[in-house]
Amino acid sequence: MTDTRDLQANNGRNVQQPAQQPAAAQRAPKDDRAMVPRVDVFEDESGITLLADLPGVPREQLELKVEGDTLLIEGAVAAFAPEGLEALYAEVRLPRYRRAFTLSRELDAGAIQAQLRDGVLNLRIPKQAHAQPRRIEVQLG
Repeated sequence: MTDTRDLQANNGRNVQQPAQQPAAAQRAPKDDRAMVPRVDVFEDESGITLLADLPGVPREQLELKVEGDTLLIEGAVAAFAPEGLEALYAEVRLPRYRRAFTLSRELDAGAIQAQLRDGVLNLRIPKQAHAQPRRIEVQLG
């Protein structure tokens, strides 16, 4: 995993801290490297919305996994070349995206919803019921 960040609800703010890459990860073989997609994270009372830029990744080549408290986003870029032509130069040198996040215990990893549209992955990660604010009705008595 090339990058790990904490997604934790902390008094209404997300705590995001970059993880240090071990030396072995920095010297990974060329075919194991991947681009790190840019991500925006928004929090509201009921959960977190994560928007990841994954241009060129079709839905069939996108893989989302939750293992323990880690959310892993991986996607392969679909190379497009007209039939009979081969690219002499390409801006995309690494044909994959990969990014990992550590999920807070306040988030419900089992209820994540994902949508991919126009190269942007939209993940909705709701908070656990106990972590969401609730209003208590006062009865007249």
